[in-house]
Amino acid sequence: MKNSDSFSPLSREILENKYKPLFQFFTDGIKDLYWAEKAIETALGKNKQLARTEELSEALEDHEMQTRKHISRLEKVFQALKVEPEAKKCEAMAGILKEAEEIVSKTPEKSMTRDAVLIIAAQKIEHYEIASYGGLVQIALTFNMDAIADILEKTLDEEEETDLLLTDIAESHINLEAAEEEDQDVAGFKETSARSAKSGESSKKTL
Repeated sequence: MKNSDSFSPLSREILENKYKPLFQFFTDGIKDLYWAEKAIETALGKNKQLARTEELSEALEDHEMQTRKHISRLEKVFQALKVEPEAKKCEAMAGILKEAEEIVSKTPEKSMTRDAVLIIAAQKIEHYEIASYGGLVQIALTFNMDAIADILEKTLDEEEETDLLLTDIAESHINLEAAEEEDQDVAGFKETSARSAKSGESSKKTL
């Protein structure tokens, strides 16, 4: 009963505005973000395994879990709009994700350079989301849909926090170490990692 009461004013706003072009743009924007968040969740699951540093890997994993919350929030927005959840392919995000995959694949495996590029790729995603959520929050407020604006703003705040965190990680040491990296450094790291892995396997066999 509480939920229906809280959404009754919102329902009136939706009925009054649902055929206006700006309102339709807003709804399409939610559908775009729903697709984008699901695609981002998949990409984060892959990229966290590509990171060399534990710090970056954990940050990407944390944001992967956070992205699941973002998806859930968008489903609440659909519910408030009296619309079935629908993922409409976001061509802009599809392009950003494709570019991210391409530029990361061109970097040496397990290198600091790869971590630096992973951060840049992730921040391009964040910046698109920040612009999208920020714009939709303002449209929601324009249509007096404060409850929906509050939901979207929670995600906007988290996207901005993630962007700042990624900048901190890059500036703390990753960019500097990547700038000093040579091909032989990457080869040496791979060789050391391979020896460590073999050593671990031998220990298990002995036990």
